[in-house]
Amino acid sequence: MHAWLDDLNIPYKTNEPLAPLTWYKVGGAAQVLAEPSSVQQLTALASQCHTADVPTRVLGLGANLLVADQGVDGVVVRLSDPAFRQVRIEGTTVVAGGGFELAKLVLTTARAGLAGLECLAGIPASVGGAIRMNAGGVFGDIGQAVKRVMVADATGQVYYRDRDDLEFSYRRTNIVARYILSVQFDLSPDDPKALIRRVKEIFLYKKNTQPLREGSAGCAFKNPDQPDPQGRRLSAGQWIDKASLKNFAIGGARVSDRHANFIITDRGCTAGDVITLINHVQKTVADRFGVALEREVVEWP
Repeated sequence: MHAWLDDLNIPYKTNEPLAPLTWYKVGGAAQVLAEPSSVQQLTALASQCHTADVPTRVLGLGANLLVADQGVDGVVVRLSDPAFRQVRIEGTTVVAGGGFELAKLVLTTARAGLAGLECLAGIPASVGGAIRMNAGGVFGDIGQAVKRVMVADATGQVYYRDRDDLEFSYRRTNIVARYILSVQFDLSPDDPKALIRRVKEIFLYKKNTQPLREGSAGCAFKNPDQPDPQGRRLSAGQWIDKASLKNFAIGGARVSDRHANFIITDRGCTAGDVITLINHVQKTVADRFGVALEREVVEWP
């Protein structure tokens, strides 16, 4: 594998620890971590990996990711080069690279007087990762502002997905292509000062209700559709709280006492601790209430 990686002239590292690149700060290493510096390099890498039957994964900001302690085989691709971290504004149209940080995009568009993404304040993600998961919350989702997405599939073929071809639902999209290269947003003109105030309000709300300063990967579970006996639709955090699991710990992993849908990693925590705790939370809520909690955090492998 290393020979043809050298031939492609793509920067890469072998046996590279992934924990520092994730918000959980746990887990093993990537067999290869590659960081292409252009779309051409990325498509050549994807094509070669496909031909050689080498598994590939894409690492964004690592905010919704749990890497197994044994690490991952194959090639982990990170769109960290400036080629994938640019943003362009033309009128009310904004085009952002898949590796651009969502938080920076929210501020950039708000300062430019463009409304539509301020609802995403406080959500850690790359633009590509946010599209993949249709990132959002009580204030709105990213999908509502998307006009066009440039993608590349596992073979390295590049194509576009337009708005009338896209479907966004709760933490899901119908994009199956491996790589999200750039996203075009259709926004609306608004007062920059009002938008900045809105961004600050949403961020402060999350800061006061979520353990943002502790090691976590955001919400561990998706909110279930199943109502309680009174017909109310409770959030995943409310079900976990009802199960008296706040501050419950296994090894170095514990359920946050501030927001029960956040799992915190303390000193000495392993990915195995987090997985065991996630399984325990799911089983406890299912056994007590008959509610199946679906994981929101992505696990590798």
